[in-house]
Amino acid sequence: MPERAPYEYVVIRVIPRVDRGEFINAGVVMICRPKRFLRGRVMLDSQRLLAIDPSLTETNLLEIERQLKTVCLVADGDPAGGPLAGLSLGERWHLLSAPASTVVQPSPVHTGLCIDPARELDELFAGLVDIARPESE
Repeated sequence: MPERAPYEYVVIRVIPRVDRGEFINAGVVMICRPKRFLRGRVMLDSQRLLAIDPSLTETNLLEIERQLKTVCLVADGDPAGGPLAGLSLGERWHLLSAPASTVVQPSPVHTGLCIDPARELDELFAGLVDIARPESE
């Protein structure tokens, strides 16, 4: 039987007005150190975000999408993510999971155990972000 490994994750939130504290979940970043795994998945539901803050412009939405894509590039260690993507796995995780007071920010860190980190990330993403998709798909 495969051994379960500990992991940590944060939910990436979009908070259009930090002063109000309202947010939508837009992604998940997960690290599983024993398996040398650090990845992110994001998806912006613009309609839900506009329901929270109708004053957002198309330019605002494009910038938020750009920031979300950068989160994934840095998590994945992709050179397109800039110099931060070249940091070590642990350094990238600490950067991505650090508290922030910006529009795109991580939740507190959560933990769990998994056998397959990629599958666990998919399940976390489906349950926490991609809520419009039926779980049977």
